[in-house]
Amino acid sequence: MRNAMIIDPKDNVAVAIEAIQSGDTVTYLSGSEEKSLTARQDITIYHKLAVRDISKGSPICKYGEHIGIASCDIKAGEHVHVHNVESHREDLEAEA
Repeated sequence: MRNAMIIDPKDNVAVAIEAIQSGDTVTYLSGSEEKSLTARQDITIYHKLAVRDISKGSPICKYGEHIGIASCDIKAGEHVHVHNVESHREDLEAEA
């Protein structure tokens, strides 16, 4: 049974669609392929978890869009939230 979801196959985080406990198998659909991994931490419902290792300084991608930058190395299965993600806002005025 799927307990997480991603919107875009480029995403490196999934959203928990139910509470997930450390050690649980996390299952989600990526495109047409069902994937799974082991949760390394408890994940609150509707919070994010890494679906692959993310290096410090790399973008966090959700819904196919960058939503922040990893402030430390994040292992697959770890909770992804304000404690390990820095805000990253584009300078839209610089592009105008």
